[in-house]
Amino acid sequence: MAPEYAMDGHFSEKSDVYSFGVLLLEILTKTKNNAFWYEDESLTLLGYVWKLWVEGDAGSIIDPLISDPLHKKEIDRSIVVGLLCVQENVNDRPNMSTVMSMFSNEIADLPQPKEPGFNKRHMYGGALSMTAVSGR
Repeated sequence: MAPEYAMDGHFSEKSDVYSFGVLLLEILTKTKNNAFWYEDESLTLLGYVWKLWVEGDAGSIIDPLISDPLHKKEIDRSIVVGLLCVQENVNDRPNMSTVMSMFSNEIADLPQPKEPGFNKRHMYGGALSMTAVSGR
């Protein structure tokens, strides 16, 4: 669920872009976002992929069944597109036609993604909740 919808009830095309980015990262990692929790830093799947990407190691979380060195360039591009789609700020996310242009290489140089929304989880009274953490 996009941060702006969860926090304010605002829904738009960019909310769907966020969901697409989550789905893309789930496919690439073969991990469900709602079932993932990196305990050392309470990171969600989105936060963990972001952390690894910033460290230059996002390929380490990719599903081994699709992690073929022959497709490294496409996998790396898909990770960046996924991260662009899940950026916290709605205005920073691409629209779906831009996403398609990114995949078809019509847009050769991808922008640098910003930190995703809902990248940390917190425990409150035994209940797990997700929190949007701003990178600002």
